[in-house]
Amino acid sequence: MQKVLIIEDEMNIAELEKDYLEVNGFESDIATTGEEGLQLAKTNSYQLILLDLMLPGIDGFTIAKELRKTLEIPILMVTARKEDIDKIRGFDRGADDYIVKPFNPNELVARVKAHIARYNRLTNQGQKENSIQINDLVIHSESRQVLVHDEEKIFTAKEFDLLYFLAINRNIVFSKEQLFERIWGYDALGDNSTVTVHIRKIREKIEKDPANPQLIETIWGVGYRFKK
Repeated sequence: MQKVLIIEDEMNIAELEKDYLEVNGFESDIATTGEEGLQLAKTNSYQLILLDLMLPGIDGFTIAKELRKTLEIPILMVTARKEDIDKIRGFDRGADDYIVKPFNPNELVARVKAHIARYNRLTNQGQKENSIQINDLVIHSESRQVLVHDEEKIFTAKEFDLLYFLAINRNIVFSKEQLFERIWGYDALGDNSTVTVHIRKIREKIEKDPANPQLIETIWGVGYRFKK
């Protein structure tokens, strides 16, 4: 059975999430502090993490950043904060999606199902190319590893998906809207800034000079392309 970690200090919300998840066939654990959530995430196997931003002790931004050092499973941030800067900060630290309180529990479950299904599909299915090498960049689709100058770089699930999609479609220009639809795949709360943040993070990991990228080009007024 698929298992979800809920990191949420408001027990009424945490129990609501747990009840709806369990009705839909998921197991779930609840952590009410950042420290407890980090410990559970690092010592147990989960398919997705529901992460509140405002937590006692360690906040959600810090937790997401820490978890992304070792985990690439989907992280869905659940928060009352609606400001765009918070969304950007969340994506910047490795979140895959963002849902604002108060939320429809059925929508939350739908997002959980969609993220887990997409993650499983992209990690388990056969890919067009098992390994891609462009200069000193090597992308292994089956193990989802990215090497730059033989050094492994840690990618979030969406960062890897976006990089891999661009790499197997080299020299094709995609708009931000096309990339968002292809990688996120449904009406997430993100927008064009979601793609922009992920492209920036990818460049920081694979480009010699991220400010002057040689691999992922910006085609001004159009979108992005991966150069051959």
